[in-house]
Amino acid sequence: MLQLEVNKLNEETNVMKAQIEVEDAMLTFRSFLGIRGDEKLQVIPEDSVAEFEVSLDEALKQAYEHSPEIDSYERKKLESRSQLASARANAGLKADLYLRFGLSQTAERFNESFRDPLDQQYVSLTLSLPILDWGRGRGKVRVAKSNVELVNTQVGQAVTDFELNVRKMVRQFNLQAYQVRVASKTDQTAWRRYEVARRMYLMGKSTVLDLNAATTEKDTARRNYIAALRNYWTLYYGLRSMTQYDFQRKLPLAECLPEI
Repeated sequence: MLQLEVNKLNEETNVMKAQIEVEDAMLTFRSFLGIRGDEKLQVIPEDSVAEFEVSLDEALKQAYEHSPEIDSYERKKLESRSQLASARANAGLKADLYLRFGLSQTAERFNESFRDPLDQQYVSLTLSLPILDWGRGRGKVRVAKSNVELVNTQVGQAVTDFELNVRKMVRQFNLQAYQVRVASKTDQTAWRRYEVARRMYLMGKSTVLDLNAATTEKDTARRNYIAALRNYWTLYYGLRSMTQYDFQRKLPLAECLPEI
């Protein structure tokens, strides 16, 4: 009896924690959807998984073609090169060319001021060559060169990490489908065991401890199955986001958007 009392108290504590987690998750879900009312929402988990695997080569190919992260890395490299070119240009000879052209005339009457206008032309060429800049120009060029090398190193590391993340997510996703199937079978088996244990208890052929153990296993198997489903869909949409590609429809996400 003491064991049953302990189990009861533990389950009550677990129920309270689960209720708090559900309420917090529901508030977050409402905020994401922009729902401010008190409408009751019921989330039905998708208990079916797609029977397909993602090719690693295809995932990498689509990631390099469509991911905005790759574009941001290329932009950083171009910006550093542009800063180097600007530093080199400002450190040398400068030439400015000005050209001005205009028409003017004066007269006692307004309409006569537009007759036979006098043209005015002005052209100037200015050359600027620093005689002594205390090495500031060369210093800026060296700093810009160092920045290019630093950016190239950082971008190279970022691209490597990005590719490793894609590889890791593809491997986890392909394995997670199998884990979902195993968790589903475990959930069904635990439910059948619970039904047998319940009938045996009602017939007086087992103890309440046996029924309690079967109940605990059933609940644990169900939670593990839901967690496996959550991980599967989290990996699936994470992979879609990273590669910007729908592997089921075999289309880039940009081509899957609904028309507005």
